[in-house]
Amino acid sequence: MKKVYFLQTCDTCRRILKEIDTQSFEKQEIKSQPITVSQLEELYNHTQSYEALFNKRAKKYKAMDLKNESLSESDYKQLILDEYTFLKRPVFLVDDEIFAGNSKKEIERLKTKLNQ
Repeated sequence: MKKVYFLQTCDTCRRILKEIDTQSFEKQEIKSQPITVSQLEELYNHTQSYEALFNKRAKKYKAMDLKNESLSESDYKQLILDEYTFLKRPVFLVDDEIFAGNSKKEIERLKTKLNQ
C-alpha cells in the first residue's frame, strides 16, 4: 500500500510531492478530507506514538501555548483529530513503513525506500 497525507496549501508539501513520484500513491488532502480516527490509529500502529505524528511547528501550537502544557498521548491524538494543522506532514505510508514530516533525513529515507 502506498498513501500520502498532505496539505495542499503547504509549500513544503507541494515541493516534496514534486520530488517524489506519487502516481502510484493514494493521496489524501487533510484539509478537505480530514483524517479519521481509524486512519490515525493506523499511523499510530507504525509509530507507537501520537507525539511522533504531531506538528509542534504549527502556528496554532504556539497560539494555544501548548509548549507549556504537559500533553499526554491521548491529548496529541485528540488535537490531531480536532485540527488538521497538527498532523506532521506530509505523511507517507509505503508498504509497512511510515515517513512522517519533512526533515531531510526523513525524505531521504523515503526516497531510498522507493528506489529499492
